[in-house]
Amino acid sequence: MNGARFLGALLALVACDGCTREPIEVRLRVSQIEAPAAAGSGEPNLAVAPDGRVLLSWIEPAGENQHILRYAARPKGGEWSKPETIASGSGWFVNWADFPSLAALPDGTLFAHWLAKSGAGTYAYDVRVTSSRDGGKTWSEPVTPHRDGTQTEHGFVSMIPANGQAMGLVWLDGRNTAGKTHEGHGGVQAEMALVHATVDREGQLGAEITLDGRVCDCCQTDAVVAEGATVVVYRDRSEKEVRDMSVVRLVDGKWSEPRPLARDGWEINGCPVNGPAVAAAGRQVAAAWFTAANEKSRVSVAFSQDSGATFGPPIVVDDGRPLGRVDVAFIGEGLGLVSWLEQTAKGTELRVRRVSPDGTRGEALTVADSSAARSSGFPRMAVSGTEAVVAWRDVSEPPKVRTAVLTWTAASH
Repeated sequence: MNGARFLGALLALVACDGCTREPIEVRLRVSQIEAPAAAGSGEPNLAVAPDGRVLLSWIEPAGENQHILRYAARPKGGEWSKPETIASGSGWFVNWADFPSLAALPDGTLFAHWLAKSGAGTYAYDVRVTSSRDGGKTWSEPVTPHRDGTQTEHGFVSMIPANGQAMGLVWLDGRNTAGKTHEGHGGVQAEMALVHATVDREGQLGAEITLDGRVCDCCQTDAVVAEGATVVVYRDRSEKEVRDMSVVRLVDGKWSEPRPLARDGWEINGCPVNGPAVAAAGRQVAAAWFTAANEKSRVSVAFSQDSGATFGPPIVVDDGRPLGRVDVAFIGEGLGLVSWLEQTAKGTELRVRRVSPDGTRGEALTVADSSAARSSGFPRMAVSGTEAVVAWRDVSEPPKVRTAVLTWTAASH
């Protein structure tokens, strides 16, 4: 996409502690910015540093069975910094859906994770976590948060600050699948678990806590800190193979029991590889997800006003033919921004749409042309101030990670 595209829409009145606000016209502008990733790069992810810089991480190939995890930073309104290396090596597990991440503690300590093979099995791989206390100049020896020692699947990690000294990690854990087949491939099916642990700045590990003992095994997890709670969203798996979204919360040091985010009723005998996303702004939480319940594909978003304790009804976001691969962010008080892949008559597009909790939707805005192929990966989005950075993998030759910036202005009427 060349140049910029503009979108304006009139939003409904927003309630505010018994008062009302004037209608606000929000205009979005999309501009592509050159990403520092090399040809062949993939698996992009985004995070926001305490100083407001957006952090982009990605993987680059470096020869036969060799890979490099890199990152760059972008200040508001600026360009990407020169790429820096977090880690490199051989024997990594590099996958279109299970990708590395980067996150920061309030003091600026950076944490990064990637995946490494632990055995000959296709899905035998471990999580590796490293940290940097000098702004990414040097990185610690990696540690593995799970200590079961099984050559099984461990991945789909979400990192979220646990406190000022440690990073919390949530991942899908296959330790109970040892000796069984990977779910969806015949035989005695495996049961993945959702597990949490912490890693502090010295690499010390906290206790492993199972949050849910039976979950869908190839869908991304997501987690966010809201006011007074850590909120984790993921695709669950019932005994009847219903694979709807669930929520667990950490409040006052105690994890809640899993509960449904929405009751779509999607019964599917296999993982759809299409996880949810969550964002928070104070006590407001927005969760977005894909479902194909009743043979109807949908991307939906639901809002919470009480730090994820309860959610309102799902609001359909897509334009009728979604592939999912969602992300979500807040771009203003009460206003969510959802990204997803939508099929069209000409192909596939990466789109975004503004949605408010009362169900008011803006028009969909196309960020870039994309592809339904797995190699296009999962587009990511991160908001800092009045900018949203979007990252995705362009699969045209040569394939590489690309980025764009959404900016917006608002004016009362």
